[in-house]
Amino acid sequence: MLSFTKKEKAFLKKLNTPAKVQDFLNLIPFNYEKNGVDRVKSPVRVLREKSAHCIEGAIFSAHVLSLHGHKPFILLLKSTKNDLDHVIAPFKIDGFWGAISKTNHAVLRYREPVYKNIRELVMSYFHEYFLNDGTKTLRSYSGLLNLNIFEKGFECGEEDLWGIDEELDNIRHYKIVPKKLLKNFGKKLRKTDKVERRAGLIVEWKR
Repeated sequence: MLSFTKKEKAFLKKLNTPAKVQDFLNLIPFNYEKNGVDRVKSPVRVLREKSAHCIEGAIFSAHVLSLHGHKPFILLLKSTKNDLDHVIAPFKIDGFWGAISKTNHAVLRYREPVYKNIRELVMSYFHEYFLNDGTKTLRSYSGLLNLNIFEKGFECGEEDLWGIDEELDNIRHYKIVPKKLLKNFGKKLRKTDKVERRAGLIVEWKR
């Protein structure tokens, strides 16, 4: 079991708003897992190795927010089989929801706390969730997963946090697209515009 140093704890104490946590995530490179091994690094490893992909960023963010009075929530955005899922860290301020998001693209990013409920928050990602050909792929989302249900100390684990990943898949999910629109593999959904697709190809961190 690892542990945060005094210097690391002092640094996390400074990340006292969701915006500051997001700013930190934007500064560290995207974790491409160059060695070909999938990872779900703990927050202490994200901080030390200075890289993260979406679920690692979400778990890190949820933990840091919990140090400042927020509940450590993460949430899974579920896509079609031909696209990748995404994980965000929702937070609530004055009754409204926002989200921290580690992504390498120009879309699916941070959300200000202006949404009345979780469904509103999730739907703010719907039109930005698409393949390179413009096909919209977001189909459902998980309930909020509170990281407090896991054994204390997960934030300093040396091993990958696959248990959290598995629990995101196992908890209740909510469909967001009417069945009639899903017939014929979603062909009734209008594809995104070409300018949106070009924007979607922008990456923050190159391989």
